[in-house]
Amino acid sequence: MSTLEIHDLHVSVDADGEAKEILKGVDLTVRQGETHAIMGPNGSGKSTLAYALAGHPKYTVTSGSVTLDGQDVLEMSVDARARAGMFLAMQYPVEVPGVTVSNFLRTAKTAVDGKAPALRHWVKDVRTAMENLRIDPAFAERNVNEGFSGGEKKRHEILQLELLKPRIAILDETDSGLDVDALKVVSEGVNRVRATGEVGVLLITHYTRILRYIQPDFVHVFVDGRIVEEGGADLAERLEAEGYDRFTTQTV
Repeated sequence: MSTLEIHDLHVSVDADGEAKEILKGVDLTVRQGETHAIMGPNGSGKSTLAYALAGHPKYTVTSGSVTLDGQDVLEMSVDARARAGMFLAMQYPVEVPGVTVSNFLRTAKTAVDGKAPALRHWVKDVRTAMENLRIDPAFAERNVNEGFSGGEKKRHEILQLELLKPRIAILDETDSGLDVDALKVVSEGVNRVRATGEVGVLLITHYTRILRYIQPDFVHVFVDGRIVEEGGADLAERLEAEGYDRFTTQTV
């Protein structure tokens, strides 16, 4: 069973020439087959955690450790982290001019697995995944995310998740900008992956609405760069009713 272990993680970002600490000692363990929801107000450091785990150069880990099955993630390059089984669905997916969706997906699969997928099975897998996510087959020959709506970009992120089959998936505010229909489709895709029991999911969200469709095993409340409370799915329901005021007041 794959396990992502985060211990006393401190992360800073350069702000106007000075290092500003965003994460202030995060401890979290995500195991294969588990779904963890990270919730918190804007500016609490949720996305910083996602991008630091993925290896974004803007974020500097100043202390702490991150391991995946005992391997030091922080010593890995971005592509090595992907090959080790980590996946990030971005809050704001970027456009990739000149690269079609079909070429991007097959290249990514080849890079992650270390060998090209058998073409006949791959074409069938891509077609089935696109159908499940209500993605027009014509999108396969369009450039990645160019001219895509917000919902189309998010569905493309989940398409990657389904096809690349990571061990640990970090979903950064996948629900942002989605209407209710797109939210349901995206959630169904995440739930198909979860049903395999082969992926641990770290679901980062500001709102509880996606948790109506994706039931978390654990909920962690993030405030001012720290986890300040943990619990089960019922904690998300309390946050819906009470908001984050009692946590932010405590940290003032």
